[in-house]
Amino acid sequence: MSCVRPTDRIATRYTPRTRNITVTTVPLLVKEQQGVLPFLKEDFAKGGVLDGKEVYAFSPSTITVVEGDTIRLTLINPEDDNHSFVLPDFAVALPPQKTTEATYVARRAGIFPIVCAVQSHLPMMSGQLVVLPAAAMSGADTLARGGSSTK
Repeated sequence: MSCVRPTDRIATRYTPRTRNITVTTVPLLVKEQQGVLPFLKEDFAKGGVLDGKEVYAFSPSTITVVEGDTIRLTLINPEDDNHSFVLPDFAVALPPQKTTEATYVARRAGIFPIVCAVQSHLPMMSGQLVVLPAAAMSGADTLARGGSSTK
C-alpha cells in the first residue's frame, strides 16, 4: 500500500488538458408545445406567467474544467429559434438548426455564468462554468493515471 503525502502532491503540477464538450439547446416549455400541453395556452397568453417568454435550457447546464484547460465546444441548436452561448468574456451566436464549433481557454478559477443573450430566454436559459484552481489539482495527473506520487 502506498501513501500519498501532501508534500508529494506539491511537487507535481497540473498539466492543462483539452476537453471536448457538447452543449445542446433544449426547449423545456415553449409556445409550440401548446397543442400537446393544453395548460400552456393560459401560461403563454397575455398576462400569463410565460407571456413573452420561452423556457429553454442548455444541456448540460454546468461545465466543470480546470484552470488552464482548453475547452473545445460543440454547440448544437436543433431548434428554429436563435440562441447564443455567452460567458463574461466570450460569446458565440447559435443560429437555428446548426452546429457551431468554438474554443475557450479557462484562464482563471471561479464560477462563471453562462447565458443566452436573447432577452426572452432569460432567466431560464442559463448555466455555469466551474473552473477549478490548477493548484488544487496538484498530483491529480499522476494519481489519475494510476501512478504513485510517493518517493
